[in-house]
Amino acid sequence: MSPTRIVIFAKAPQSGLAKTRLIPSLGAEGAAELAREMLTRTIRAAIAADVGPVELCATPGDSAVWRGVQLPSDLTVTSQGDGDLGVRMARAAARALDAGEAVLLIGTDCLEMGPALLRMAASQLHRRGTTIHPSTDGGYVLLGLTRSDPALFAAIAWGTSTVAAETIARIHRLGWPLHIGAALHDIDEPADLALGGLPGRTDERLDELAGALELLGLDVALDLAPDHERLAALGRRLLFHGILQID
Repeated sequence: MSPTRIVIFAKAPQSGLAKTRLIPSLGAEGAAELAREMLTRTIRAAIAADVGPVELCATPGDSAVWRGVQLPSDLTVTSQGDGDLGVRMARAAARALDAGEAVLLIGTDCLEMGPALLRMAASQLHRRGTTIHPSTDGGYVLLGLTRSDPALFAAIAWGTSTVAAETIARIHRLGWPLHIGAALHDIDEPADLALGGLPGRTDERLDELAGALELLGLDVALDLAPDHERLAALGRRLLFHGILQID
């Protein structure tokens, strides 16, 4: 069985560059901090999955922008290069496939992207040849390929609710066997800061979770903040302290 390369697409987690749609809720620095936490978590999950080499496909490609971002020494770093998202994904996929590898293309926005899920995706990829995990907003958080075609990425309305459906339809038109995994949550918009479907969005639930953190010695001062800000702050602390571990 050929190795499966995991290619992580990510923007540099810098203020004003990453997670810009979350700035109204978190501020520019808060959004960048969350981006750094999610990047670190995704890289760790990909390495722990142990299905093959792990590559960070970065934008911007300027290394100065990434200065100060701690990356594992065994992580390959490449530049996304020019073009829209489809052009960049097609180029990264072709690079892995031309080297005789299967490839999983992922981002850093999905909290559920743990090692077990990545191992299962790699297994399904080798069984079926193509695999996809849609996101609940209509995009996708993972696409696995053992072959590619220019039609797969061209003229897609990236960032819209039709991305996954259109991609699945194109795979079917190509006649490729396809495994469709469970729809997963990602964090793109302020409303997503409920941790992708964290049950119970009431003050009582927030207070319960905050109390649990405080019992662990973590100070969570949420009482005076508006509800969405309290939820955002709690979510960031769960991620930062590694308490949220969803595989």
